Amino acid sequence: MSQKIILICLTLAIGQFRALAETPAITEDFVTPSRIMKTAGQVTNADNLLKPFSGQVAVSDTEFTIMRSSQADTASVLLDFGQEIHGGLKIFAGTRASKAPARVRITYGESVTEAMSDIARDSKETNPTNDHAPREFVAYVPWLGSVTTGYSGFRFVRIDLLDADVDVRLNAIQAIRRQRDFARLGTFSCSDERLNSIWDASVRTLQLNMQEYIWDGIKRDRLVWLGDLNPEILVACNVFGPQSYELIHKSLDFGKNGYPLPKFINDMSSYSLWWIINQHDLYMYEGNTAYLAEQLPYLNGLVDQFTALIDDKTGEEKIPGGFLDWPTSRLPDVIHAGMQSLALIAMENAASIGRWTGDKSLTKKSEQLAKLLRKHRPDSKDNTQALSLAILSGLSKNPKTDALKILDNGLDQYSTFYGYYASEALARTGHIAEATDNISRYWGAMLDLGSTTFWEDLTYADVAKSSPISEFTPAGAYDIHADGGDYCYKGLRLSLCHGWAAGPAAWLINNVLGITPLEPGCATVRFKPCLGNLTHAEGSFPTPQGIISVKLTRRPNGETDAQITAPEGVKILR
Repeated sequence: MSQKIILICLTLAIGQFRALAETPAITEDFVTPSRIMKTAGQVTNADNLLKPFSGQVAVSDTEFTIMRSSQADTASVLLDFGQEIHGGLKIFAGTRASKAPARVRITYGESVTEAMSDIARDSKETNPTNDHAPREFVAYVPWLGSVTTGYSGFRFVRIDLLDADVDVRLNAIQAIRRQRDFARLGTFSCSDERLNSIWDASVRTLQLNMQEYIWDGIKRDRLVWLGDLNPEILVACNVFGPQSYELIHKSLDFGKNGYPLPKFINDMSSYSLWWIINQHDLYMYEGNTAYLAEQLPYLNGLVDQFTALIDDKTGEEKIPGGFLDWPTSRLPDVIHAGMQSLALIAMENAASIGRWTGDKSLTKKSEQLAKLLRKHRPDSKDNTQALSLAILSGLSKNPKTDALKILDNGLDQYSTFYGYYASEALARTGHIAEATDNISRYWGAMLDLGSTTFWEDLTYADVAKSSPISEFTPAGAYDIHADGGDYCYKGLRLSLCHGWAAGPAAWLINNVLGITPLEPGCATVRFKPCLGNLTHAEGSFPTPQGIISVKLTRRPNGETDAQITAPEGVKILR
């Protein structure tokens, strides 16, 4: 495909852009329900909860939703807030005959099924739990006042009135949305609205997880996982740019400081390898040499530790406790192949860090270890995750053939974490159009099932038989949230807003718009766009020097007009 490229350099208002480099504070606002999903028992005027509310109760209020339970019949209402939210709930109540507080049970759900399920009260794994972030509370609704409940991830909320023969008069029930108000400096839009929706949901998924640290999930796994952090860092750098750097530092440092050597970060050897890769990838975007230099003592010790775990004759990795992702966690041969590739990528990245910081010793020992690791090429067992890492590390004996195997495997071997690396491996081997189609079908399937964010895991074969998470599941039908759990997320514990699933937001900017950093701090940026089957695409990419803008249009003769504007100090390499 031939291209006509127009390059324009712009001088950005430096003061204006520096203001965008500050990490946004966490803010809170209120969200009104969008639907009454269901009422039970005596509930009158439920639609009043859908009206805008001032946020202040008053003695003169006259419009209420009234709930009344009896000994035999519990009053209940199920609310839909229209989209996944990180935050809490606030219930506003007016005057009533009794001034004694009334007990209500509040149940959060990322799906309708979860909101309608009580917490597990036995050893069975069929119901959700209250771990990580409690999702079921008993609260006391006051007379003429309000009550606020704790933070979690949810879209649906069920309210049950536990006290019988008491009228509770509700002014409003509002979700408290808690998030950082990042400006989207990186943007993407194209001729395919489905891809636009996927890009937007990817960004929302990550943004909701960018709280005090970058978490992996807002309901379960409100934790910093250093391997999962890699696609999260890439999305943050491609979309939020300099605004996100401080929070990335904080999260990387939390992992390092919480697991001093000889411990592995998160008690997982592969996540210590990912820590090295994360430092490298961040530096390519940020170019903060002072921060990178602070990592050298720990990084040198980590490389020494891994050196002792590589066979000094064959180069075979002997690293204990390897992990790639959930679908491969029971496949030891696949894990071994993936760990060999991860170790090679990490050591090559460590050697680059040594060169950037002038640490000759780090460079030398990392290069020697990388050379040794290249001697051993484990069988990938035709597994998509292992094949993808082999292509990305250079261990693949035939990248073009391995890419075709990834395509032949189809989406049944994709995961929401490693699907990003499969897409990247396909892009590296010239299959951008096919990778784009896979993203549309795999991540788009979650949107088809009613989600507004992306999940911890998705078994693609389950999609065709599943009911939407945003509706009641018919009796006897397959419920992808309740029935599809495995590994550590059985019984509705599967996170439906998981940061490691945000990868498409970075991938579409890097591969469709074609913008990727080639030198630290985005001093040089490669521009190699590929519309694939699209007719047009446009967007932007943040750098420490300012914002790059791209507009791509397919002409009737099949050529692509590619226009790019870049700030001063950024070299564009075609």
